[in-house]
Amino acid sequence: MPDATAVAPTEREALDAYSQIVSSVAERVLPSVASLRVRMGASTRDGGAGSGVVLTRDGYLVTSAHVLAQARAASASFIDGTEYELDLVGADPLSDLAVARARSANLEPIPIGDADALRVGQLVVAIGNPMGFSGSVTSGVVSGLGRSLATADGNGHRRFVEDVIQTDAALNPGNSGGALADWQARLIGVNTAVAGMGLGLAVPINSTTQAILAALMRNGRVRRGFLGIAGGTRAMPPSMAERLGRKAGVEVQEVVGGSPAAAAGLQGGDLIVSIGEATVTKSGDLQRLMVEARIGSKLPLTVLRGDQLLTLDVVPAELN
Repeated sequence: MPDATAVAPTEREALDAYSQIVSSVAERVLPSVASLRVRMGASTRDGGAGSGVVLTRDGYLVTSAHVLAQARAASASFIDGTEYELDLVGADPLSDLAVARARSANLEPIPIGDADALRVGQLVVAIGNPMGFSGSVTSGVVSGLGRSLATADGNGHRRFVEDVIQTDAALNPGNSGGALADWQARLIGVNTAVAGMGLGLAVPINSTTQAILAALMRNGRVRRGFLGIAGGTRAMPPSMAERLGRKAGVEVQEVVGGSPAAAAGLQGGDLIVSIGEATVTKSGDLQRLMVEARIGSKLPLTVLRGDQLLTLDVVPAELN
């Protein structure tokens, strides 16, 4: 039984507690977030800006791939006034993640969290450098999980960043590449886009993206396959859920023309339930399966179309 003598916190006390969490996260994360200045041409006026987050003490930073996409040179400045030139290590447009290295051996790395443990409604704090204002802090909640974000590379090819985090923490130009942190000041996302008023998106930091970052640090690139769809989690009809022993699959929301998915006959509205022997329940499952070894290999893809289970053969292509 609840203690009848317990006094519920007042609104002011609740707000004070919220503020204390946000300010504590900001204090711990700000030293690890850099303001990036990107030069794209010979003139100092030919450039852009963004944010980056320190991963290792010896200078590795993560940022958004689109921030450094056409960079000829870049620098990183920190809240303590220090500034370092950056060397681009590698970029992965599919995840919109890039790794650069500051010419310094004494940076403050951020603790790494796990976005797979996030829940809708959870408090998050976004830290970056919007509109040139360094060290800006906003807060909000996780509004949605497992979203897809359509992007375009420099050659005009459409790609989809899968499994992104949706948040209402205010993001603005310059926030790209900045930190999305949980209440324990751990990096759980890299801010990537502003999709509309009160709608920001971040690439999750989880086992999949940590493997991507490790490959970029090691090799400067990620060899990966792609199918060419945008999708999101959708609940299965109860009868099919009982039959298959799972509650959800990945709904195909869009198929890119000329892609492996199009060649295999996938259609909008199809519900992907497995690839080979691997169960698929969310977009991140597809991304995890598109490893180097899958490129050029025929894979059976099981989909629910209407009330029929179909098996389609798909051959993932290498993402160039």
